[in-house]
Amino acid sequence: MTSTLDRSPEATASAPAPAAETDDRSAGTRRRSRWRARLTDLAWLVPALIAGLVVNAINLAGSPQRIDDEGTYTAQAWAIGNLGELTHYTYWYDHPPLGWIQIAGYAGLTGAWDRHDIAVIAAREAMLAATVIAAILLWFVVRRIGFARAAASVAVLLFLLSPLAVQFHRQVYLDNIATAWLLGALLLGMSRNKQLLGFIGAALAFGIAVLTKETYLLALPLLVWFMWRGADRTTRRYTLSVSAAVFALLGFAYVAFALVKGEVMPGPGRVSLFEGLAFQLASREGSGSLLDPESLMSRTIGMWWQLDSVLIITALAASVAALFVRRLRPWAITLLALTAFMFRGGYLPVPYVIMLLPFAAIVIAGIGQVAVERLRSRTGRHTVLSRVGGAGIAAGIVVAMVAAVPLWTTQLRGFLLADLDRPLRDAETWMVENAAADARILVDDAMWVDLVDEGFNREDVVWYYKADTDSDVQALAPDGWRDYDYVVTTDSMRTFPTEFPTVRQAIDNSVVVASFGEGAQQVDIRYIDREQSGLEQAADDGLYAARSLAGQQLLTNPGVGVPVEEQDLMTSGVVDGRILLSLAQVAAIGRVDIADIAQLDGDPSGVHRQLVISSFVGEDARGNGAGADAALRFFRSLTGALAPLSVERGDAGVVVTFSPVEPADLLPRPAA
Repeated sequence: MTSTLDRSPEATASAPAPAAETDDRSAGTRRRSRWRARLTDLAWLVPALIAGLVVNAINLAGSPQRIDDEGTYTAQAWAIGNLGELTHYTYWYDHPPLGWIQIAGYAGLTGAWDRHDIAVIAAREAMLAATVIAAILLWFVVRRIGFARAAASVAVLLFLLSPLAVQFHRQVYLDNIATAWLLGALLLGMSRNKQLLGFIGAALAFGIAVLTKETYLLALPLLVWFMWRGADRTTRRYTLSVSAAVFALLGFAYVAFALVKGEVMPGPGRVSLFEGLAFQLASREGSGSLLDPESLMSRTIGMWWQLDSVLIITALAASVAALFVRRLRPWAITLLALTAFMFRGGYLPVPYVIMLLPFAAIVIAGIGQVAVERLRSRTGRHTVLSRVGGAGIAAGIVVAMVAAVPLWTTQLRGFLLADLDRPLRDAETWMVENAAADARILVDDAMWVDLVDEGFNREDVVWYYKADTDSDVQALAPDGWRDYDYVVTTDSMRTFPTEFPTVRQAIDNSVVVASFGEGAQQVDIRYIDREQSGLEQAADDGLYAARSLAGQQLLTNPGVGVPVEEQDLMTSGVVDGRILLSLAQVAAIGRVDIADIAQLDGDPSGVHRQLVISSFVGEDARGNGAGADAALRFFRSLTGALAPLSVERGDAGVVVTFSPVEPADLLPRPAA
């Protein structure tokens, strides 16, 4: 026997390594290989993700303009954390509440409500987070289907950068949250290892998606297909049964919520789950026909088309081609089926397209890789035919890219630079600065949280939809439109259906006192004229003459100090009669000096209704001293027709603001 010491170096070097050492080397190689693969994944995913995140995040508060639906979901989420209630009004089972609960969770955990003056922008942050998660999951779904990293990154870019996607990913829609859960469910549903855990996770994720937005139940056939096809035959019955039970349990939890509250079936004086479902599935008014240019369907699809017609055409064409590609066929069938579902004759939600976006990205990116593979193919009986088909697909994609560049450039530039939300912000500022603290206001829900945060009473700020549909709100306004002071109209309010008579009457019996923006972004603040005294003022020449005469007389009063630059204004007939009469009264008890007479911001009438007093010297009605305090006391004591909306101390003096409607026949009309 030869010992190890007797072996030559050459013999020792040539001896085989022990089995344990070989296994260690193999394990180390596998670990390094896995890390290299992960780093390569990140190298492909991260740039696409960052590009999409930057485009979606820049100017998040400026474009698009906030809309009513965004305000509703935001207000419901805000109510959870700030009011301790499920919604800001009575919850009536229109949607499961899990969607805005997640928004509330994000805002509460990150402090988003405190970070933004506008509540909807805080909720838009939550949409951005959900979109990033969805994009990451989309990348891995494309890889799980069997496509290359490049194809997965293309899918992410399409999903994040299409103008159609940017428009809806920025807005507060429950569909954005549900999309992330749906993609997570599909990824888990395609699991091959640890299938029981994977399928249970898929059922949980899909259940959350449906309880976030119920329309995502339409994707159930695709998930079931993947789970059925991919399940191990020896355990298929067990794994699918457990998954189905988990999904059913989540659905029953929503029913149990209604059961606990006693709101499953209709009853007098209460909402019910049955009525909510009946409204969504049966009684809700349909969207009309695509052939009718005035229908909601025509306007909705027209908006999608205007945002990105190239993506729409390319996705549909790619879906047809993908029917002939086995690994893409389920995705193409789903996209075509979801598209066909829009034309069933029922209601078409505006954000319905959000659910279609990941399927469109998968099909387009996938068919692009298939085209490249066929062009490069050198083997197979049908090589020529395959290469011809690949060339046709590639040519179509090139044409789509050429068409997309100018469209996307223009649209994305608008998202990044346009401040479409400014009219709403200006309107909110006007209300805070000019409306009385106890004013009752009909508003678009996009403004509700902001105005309540600014100190208006929660019951006085009324979402216009509730003025005619909520018995609790109607009980606070027994005289209908006459119980409101302002109605702030946006595009959604100007085009709403006619079943809201209170709001329509409020608009018809009001005058515009401030207007901001133009076109679809225009926001009008309308003062409700209960006595009808202001509706004819704009065309009343006699009123302007009466103001002019009163202003001329006031200029001769030694007790009123008017700056030289304001003297022409006093005689022009555009100073509110209440300013002129109140100045005459205060001059009777002392000397008053004027700093400014101003228009209210955005007031289209041209009438000056705000007075700034720089000094007041003399005895007031109660014989108290002089100065700003005396001026404050005097103007706050005015009642009846001369009562101002607000009297506040400002930097330049005492600021007195009068309501936008001047009482009729306040000033004597000059003889003809």
